[in-house]
Amino acid sequence: MSAYVVFTREETTDPDELAQYAEKAPKARPGHDLTPLAFYGDFEVLEGNPMEGAVILRFPDKAAARAWYDSPAYQDAMKHRQKGSKYRVFIIDGLPE
Repeated sequence: MSAYVVFTREETTDPDELAQYAEKAPKARPGHDLTPLAFYGDFEVLEGNPMEGAVILRFPDKAAARAWYDSPAYQDAMKHRQKGSKYRVFIIDGLPE
């Protein structure tokens, strides 16, 4: 069953740190089966708190999503995301096919 990692950026606090994240995060993709489904495209908040943007990544399953998230390359990038912004990030299972 597919799994999705969803990022919502709620606030940028340090643009320089966020720029470092944007440079490093793509280096975590090689060796991981992920498909970007949405990547900071045009959006409209219908309910809830405002946000600056969102990303949705599809993985074959939750274990693959965790393997990418926990990888040394992504963990190195993530520290810059956390220093430069406020995000909500979660993994959710997809529906059975």
